[in-house]
Amino acid sequence: MLYNAYEMQRSLLAGASAMANFGSEWLQNPANPLAYNGFSPLLASGLDVFAHASAPRGKPAFGFDHTIVDGKDVAVTEEIVLRKPFGQLKRFRRHGVADGQPKLLIVAPMSGHYATLLRGTVERMLPKHDVYITDWRDAKLVPLEDGLFDLDDYIDYVIEFLETIGPGAHMLAVCQPSVPAYAAAAIMSADGNPARPRTLTMMGGPLDTREAPTQVNTVATQRPHSWFEQNVIQTVPFLYPGGGRRVYPGFLQLTGFMAMNLGNHLISHWTMFKHLVQGDEDSADATKAFYDEYRSVCDMDAEFYLQTIDVVFQQHLLPKGEMTHRGRLIDLGAITDVGLLAVEGEKDDISGLGQTKAALTMSKGLPKSFKKYYMAKGVGHYGIFNGRRWREVIAPVVEDWIAKHAA
Repeated sequence: MLYNAYEMQRSLLAGASAMANFGSEWLQNPANPLAYNGFSPLLASGLDVFAHASAPRGKPAFGFDHTIVDGKDVAVTEEIVLRKPFGQLKRFRRHGVADGQPKLLIVAPMSGHYATLLRGTVERMLPKHDVYITDWRDAKLVPLEDGLFDLDDYIDYVIEFLETIGPGAHMLAVCQPSVPAYAAAAIMSADGNPARPRTLTMMGGPLDTREAPTQVNTVATQRPHSWFEQNVIQTVPFLYPGGGRRVYPGFLQLTGFMAMNLGNHLISHWTMFKHLVQGDEDSADATKAFYDEYRSVCDMDAEFYLQTIDVVFQQHLLPKGEMTHRGRLIDLGAITDVGLLAVEGEKDDISGLGQTKAALTMSKGLPKSFKKYYMAKGVGHYGIFNGRRWREVIAPVVEDWIAKHAA
């Protein structure tokens, strides 16, 4: 019922958004005499903000068509290397660039947003790396006959993606996938898999959520596992290809994140309104661009969501050394030659300080020279992988770590 009610509201708001957008444009049209009324800019700006906030959103595009390599402008195209039911391995092919630069797999979070949330991460790493990314699919678009998807499947996907890229690749996991990426590295190391990553960079990941618990961690632990299954898992309406699939809806995840920092979001929209009134379109467009991405959400298969809540946030099986993959105990001590870099943000309100760093302690068989920790001062969760501090401060640390272990 909740999903159907949301779809009805979404349809109604889509019409209201279109009408508001029409009204805003009409009030700003030079041919309209009312456009010169002193009140019109205020009303037009208010309608513009409402139209943007209520507009329906689908999967955004990465939008890369070029990058700079060794001072030269080169064309970039997207290439699907491997397709799977719940995601695909995407490569950003840089035309005219000789082979030899490090291959980098960026593991995007499956946490309600599309992989395009890491657009800034990809853009910054493109000039010096052959970049691949896990492009996860919206679960409501996956037909039931394609089966379920859980944490074990996520690990399998990461391993298969690395094997498809081939030996010598590096891996960068942002937030939630730090756990399955770390587990995949341990499994591949134990098996002597030649495609195991040379380095694994984990950024703001919940490796051990017992360290500095945040509000997100508290919500996951203060209720029993059954509560999540009964209250947040919904069935996809049959108007979608995945009709009948049980999912954790992206709109619920977005609602939770918005509620955590509601004041900041209201201030952002108020500031956008003032920029529109003042005619500062560039500043307003920057805010719009952020929310276009932030509000573009997708669903997660119920099995993956519930297993993650149980294994990562409630039982803490990985740091306890009790996490299994398809019935097999994951041996973190098997990691002996994968360079681990743990990156945390000082002001991260999603994964608290120490949660990612804990991975370095768990890898007891790894020499100290293969471990590195970096704490970005004054940086929140989103700023770890996007924005100026990422580009100018954090990314160089990641690049140096990859270069150090490239051979």
